[in-house]
Amino acid sequence: MSALSSPAMDACEAPPGPAARGTHAALRRVPALVYRGLGALACVAMVAAFVSVATSIVSRLLGINVPGLDAYAGYSIAAALFLALPMTFQHGDHIRVTLFLDKLPPRVRPWLELWSLAAGLGLALYFAVFAVRLVWISHLTHDISTAADASPLWIPQIAMALGCAGFALSLADALWARLRGRAFFAEAAAGDAISHVE
Repeated sequence: MSALSSPAMDACEAPPGPAARGTHAALRRVPALVYRGLGALACVAMVAAFVSVATSIVSRLLGINVPGLDAYAGYSIAAALFLALPMTFQHGDHIRVTLFLDKLPPRVRPWLELWSLAAGLGLALYFAVFAVRLVWISHLTHDISTAADASPLWIPQIAMALGCAGFALSLADALWARLRGRAFFAEAAAGDAISHVE
């Protein structure tokens, strides 16, 4: 009997038991909970943007000056955009072009998909690190908005940092799922004609 077919090797290649499968399932739920939490915060930010814009319109009609509403609307829209990145990525709502990938031979395509996810993860980590660094520097230097609201900038920048970190997590999750042969992207809705890019 060769070393490659020994009982010890066969035991190592055996499928994981129920306890290991339960642990893996629990670990897979953690990123999904993060995506949902950030998505919920993005919804709150969208409502805040609507309230800011609506209040600004009504106050102008009534001849009342409420300073800073335009800035608050901008902060809210930016927060919604960044916080929604991981959830929309998982649901396949980002513009992802697979036109080039579809032309590749089956043996080449998985490697290019892995390279695309790895490159995207590297860029997302770069942005996440510098977004967190920007928040910290703004807090240390007491950076203030030049708009009428004069808000400390580190407060709205937190949403950008959280969104970038969540996006990096989603790319790492997608790369790990691809390496394990699992599906990461949610099935597109029936009749959805959006093109996808890798």
